[in-house]
Amino acid sequence: MRSSLFRSLYFQVVVALIAGIATGYFYPKIATDMKPLGDAFINGIKMVITPVVFCTIVSGIAGMESLKKVGRVGGKAVLYFEIVTTLALVIGMVVANVVQPGHGINADLASLDKGAVAAIADKAHPETVLGYVTSIIPTSIVDAFAKGNLLQVLLFSVLFGVSLSIMGERSRKAREIVDEFGKALLGVVGLVMKLAPIGAFGAMAFTVGKFGIGTLQQLATLIGAYYLTTALFVMVVLGSVAKIGGVSLWKLLKYIKEELFIVLGTATTESVLPQLMQKLENLGIKRSVVGMVVPTGYSFNLDGAAIYLTMTSLFIAQALNIDLSLWQQVGLLAILLLTSKGGAGVAGAALVALAATLGSTHILPVAGIALVIGIDRLMNEIRALTNLVGNAVATIVVARWEGEIDLVRARAVLNGEVVPVLEVDAEPQLDQDLQPAPVPVRAAKPAMA
Repeated sequence: MRSSLFRSLYFQVVVALIAGIATGYFYPKIATDMKPLGDAFINGIKMVITPVVFCTIVSGIAGMESLKKVGRVGGKAVLYFEIVTTLALVIGMVVANVVQPGHGINADLASLDKGAVAAIADKAHPETVLGYVTSIIPTSIVDAFAKGNLLQVLLFSVLFGVSLSIMGERSRKAREIVDEFGKALLGVVGLVMKLAPIGAFGAMAFTVGKFGIGTLQQLATLIGAYYLTTALFVMVVLGSVAKIGGVSLWKLLKYIKEELFIVLGTATTESVLPQLMQKLENLGIKRSVVGMVVPTGYSFNLDGAAIYLTMTSLFIAQALNIDLSLWQQVGLLAILLLTSKGGAGVAGAALVALAATLGSTHILPVAGIALVIGIDRLMNEIRALTNLVGNAVATIVVARWEGEIDLVRARAVLNGEVVPVLEVDAEPQLDQDLQPAPVPVRAAKPAMA
């Protein structure tokens, strides 16, 4: 029992995180040189993300009994994303107004480090709805896959899956090739995941060594308020939504604990995208739903980023003594509904979104992000964790809404019981061997007499 615990990825990642924090605190100079370890692991996962997403979406859509179902699942997912992320934005705005973390800082705009802002501001461009929609269409399929643009890959994957579905039986060999290729890619992910403890150690050591505990103390009010807000959002809002979906949030968190700790170390949800999709499929959720909801959620369902953007925007306004009226805050909220999309799990993408938000308001200076650059990396871990949990819950809810989840199996997996045998899929075009493999879970202990 004890040896199996030591061999588990969960235990190894936890030990690596503790070692990384200790190294960063006691040996900061050595710790800052550990950054390549984290980068190497993240790059190893990134190299297979877009093809894994492509294979999963294509297999799922091509196996659906009707194209109407594709649009229905996608429509429900987007509707859910908009409702929940809007709620997250509003909650962040309310907390920032109540706590007022920037009050009393009295920052001078002229004294801000504009040089540190320049590189971020260059990547940020005020978005329009038309411009945003246009950016989803890739100029080249190869370019979309090479750059890892999830939205563009998602669009092409949906179109390709629809094309195979229209072809019917003629596309059977193509679907089999895509499915087998996807299984091989998941094997690559499994090999790379063995390096997760090393990657988590390097990333965490660098974070603590580079920014230190002093940075955390400097803006403790903002960080504390953000941590508390995201924790309450996860436990209250997502907990209630998960209950509506028919599962326990706490049991779900235990089920994806390995992914949570890897994200905590790497500060990016991209590092666990393939594993998350596989685990949700193993819960008894149809592959078609997982393939549609999870990749889309990585761009449209960023709950942690939504809370971060509203709180930091108002923090900057308060720190610079810029008084925003109610209508100005409503206008800020409208801008955030657009700029909060498209992060795609990349560490630091929220800073670019923040710069785009400030640039779109014409009220708050973009240079104000210099006030939060130092602590962004320390807030990024919690931001990424919230995004991850939000997408896991979203997939379950959409699947329950669509009637594409085996709740008996899901509850059995989450309870650690013996998983029931899956029924043969009723969809005529989907082979039985495309079904998710049973999850190796231990049998429940007999009740005490």
